[in-house]
Amino acid sequence: MLFITSNRLGDAVMSTGLLAALMDQYPTCRATVVCGPLPAPIFRHAPGVEAVIILHKRRYSLHWLTLWSQLVARRWDIIVDLRNSLASSMLRRGRLIRLGAHKPGLHVVEELASLIEASPPTPPAFWPRLWIGPDDQRDAERLLPAGRPVLALGPAANWPAKQWPVERFIALADRLTAPDGPLPGAAILVSAAQHERTVVEPVLAHFGPRCIDMIGAPVMPTAAAFARSQLYIGNDSGLMHIAAAAGTPTLGLFGPTDEVRYHPWGPDARLVRTPEDWRSLITALDSGQRPGERLMDGITVEAAEQAALDLLAHKP
Repeated sequence: MLFITSNRLGDAVMSTGLLAALMDQYPTCRATVVCGPLPAPIFRHAPGVEAVIILHKRRYSLHWLTLWSQLVARRWDIIVDLRNSLASSMLRRGRLIRLGAHKPGLHVVEELASLIEASPPTPPAFWPRLWIGPDDQRDAERLLPAGRPVLALGPAANWPAKQWPVERFIALADRLTAPDGPLPGAAILVSAAQHERTVVEPVLAHFGPRCIDMIGAPVMPTAAAFARSQLYIGNDSGLMHIAAAAGTPTLGLFGPTDEVRYHPWGPDARLVRTPEDWRSLITALDSGQRPGERLMDGITVEAAEQAALDLLAHKP
């Protein structure tokens, strides 16, 4: 099987359920995964995956020609192309599964499951998951304090308009880790891309030695650290989907993006969104009525705290 998935971390994570369901359906199959550099490590330990090809973007879409030249010698029994590339249609193959038009009202996970006739409610076999290797587990164990709760935060995002004000992350973490909070004295794990360090620096400065700095850390040790955390709170981002797929109780914060399509997926995942829907916020941004850095202001610390308390209370 050839499985072509996203260059984006969050979209690639959400496609892991489809890959796993297909591998369950064809247990003797061996898969080659094609994706971007950032999500490539999440497939390293996936059962049945024999190769991961990293797709490096080139001008004029020449990366697809390079990919085709790597794949053309083999006949593929199944091709799953979630990029709808021309390359997949020019390979010798049996079954071809391509991503069609977006289906309104469906989450990405539901949409991917529907490609092989799994209608909502989506069976757990199609839920995103991560295959965390022993080396990544050891890295997380070394970083996290033994016997102490951990609150993981993702205060950054690839679009500043999606970022809840960092001072509210700090206020929320103060409440949750206070002596009378649900995670008293918890360590604060801070995760973000390396270029986002300036965004999250106030969190590091406020909590000082209580912080576990995983800014710019590789994806899979980060996932292993999330899996050992009691709670993850973050903006709509790839890290949010990593936390949910790792089984961490996950609270996603939403404003100018569609929570129906992109909310964190799993039994221990919740979301809080602004009072305005995402379309209204985009309209306000485009018309100049609201600056991008203020689009998430509608989420109060109190609303996020209550959602976090509810999530922790329902965790088995």
